[in-house]
Amino acid sequence: MFRSRLRSLLAVALLWLVAGPAAAAVTVTFFGHEGAQVRGGWLYFPHAYVRLHGTLETGEMVERSVGFTARSPGPQLLLFSGPGILKEPDAIYVAEGVPYLSVEISDEAFRQISARIDWWGTPEGSRYNLNKRNCIAFVADVAQRLGLRTPSHETLSPNGFLKDMVTMNPPGSVPGMLAAPAPAPAVPT
Repeated sequence: MFRSRLRSLLAVALLWLVAGPAAAAVTVTFFGHEGAQVRGGWLYFPHAYVRLHGTLETGEMVERSVGFTARSPGPQLLLFSGPGILKEPDAIYVAEGVPYLSVEISDEAFRQISARIDWWGTPEGSRYNLNKRNCIAFVADVAQRLGLRTPSHETLSPNGFLKDMVTMNPPGSVPGMLAAPAPAPAVPT
């Protein structure tokens, strides 16, 4: 009996040595949301955002979806700039989004991207302008810091921008680019 347990223990140890610990990786996925939906009395506009998900080398789990938007959406933004905010969409909103492109990044790149995302929420980084400094400009900034090529962010079509970005970055053009974008997590029902 002792030998049987010892063999089992050795087999498990050998398997762990061969397979190694689970690989750590964080993925950045660029999402677009079509908008034009009413939910809970709110009209959802087209939007672009990023999702960071995976595991750091420390074992810490990462799950953050975030976009940049106006603090007070309204017709005044057609004429004037205003304060902007980082907004984390809820799980349903993320699940409804369209993933366009995913890049696997290192822990160091994750820290740099996270710091840059947080900068967009500071007084210096949070100025919103519908035509020049919107959700698309935010996504373009993150993409460029990962080495991706981006079309002009001075557009009001998040999904058009993201489709063009995919065309400009064929598979293999950037280290860590995944062959297909990582899908959004399923929403529990």
